[in-house]
Amino acid sequence: MAKFGSNKTRFFPALIFSIATLCAPPVWAAVATVDTDGVKFAEKTSLSTKGAKLILNGVGVRGVSIFRGYAMALYLSERQSDAAAVLALKGAKRIEIVPLIDVPAEEWAKALVRGIEKNHNETELAALKTRTETFRATLLALKTTPKETNLQIDYLPQSGTLLSVNGKRQGEPIKGEDFFRAVLKIWIGERPAAKDLKDALLGKAAPGQPRLVFTQTKPAEGQP
Repeated sequence: MAKFGSNKTRFFPALIFSIATLCAPPVWAAVATVDTDGVKFAEKTSLSTKGAKLILNGVGVRGVSIFRGYAMALYLSERQSDAAAVLALKGAKRIEIVPLIDVPAEEWAKALVRGIEKNHNETELAALKTRTETFRATLLALKTTPKETNLQIDYLPQSGTLLSVNGKRQGEPIKGEDFFRAVLKIWIGERPAAKDLKDALLGKAAPGQPRLVFTQTKPAEGQP
C-alpha cells in the first residue's frame, strides 16, 4: 500500500482534477443581452471615459404603418417604472435606437419636432426652440439611416445631449438637462409616440412589445 505523501498518492488527485478541467465547459465573462426583433441590447453600458454606469430600463419597438420601424432601449442609472420618476432622475442617460428599415433623416427630424411640440406648452417651446433647431439640423445632416444603423442619444451632465451614429459623434453637445428631458418626452411624455412603447421603455408588460428576458452571450473575440 502506498504511503501518504508518496508520488503515487499525489498523482491520482492531480489526474482527477485534470480530467475535470478538460471536461468542464469553457468559462467566459457573461454578457447579458435582450434580443428585440433581432437587435441585441446589452443589460449594462457606460458612457464616455468618465465611466457613467447605466442599466437597461426597458426595450420596445415602434411600428410605422404596417412595418416594424425601429427598436429602441432606455438606459438609466437605476431602474424606474414611472415616467415622472424617469424625467426627474438626475445624471447620465441614454436612448439607443436601431431602425429595422431604412429611414430618411427627414423622418427623424419631423418626429423630433412633432414629439417635442406635443409635450410642451408655448413658453416651454420658446425656451427649447434654438436647441431643437440645432439638433434637427444634426439629424438632417445624416441624410439617411440604413437598416441596423445604431443611433445613441446620450446625456452627460458635464457636456449635455450628444448624438452618436455607429459610435461616431455627430454635431456638438446641446447644453441643458431640460433639452434631453424634452427629447425623452417624445417617447415617455404625457403624449408619447406610442403608449405601448412608453410602457415597454418603463419596463412594463405591453401587448405586442418584447419582454425583458436576458440571455448570456460570449463576448466578442479579444474582449475580457
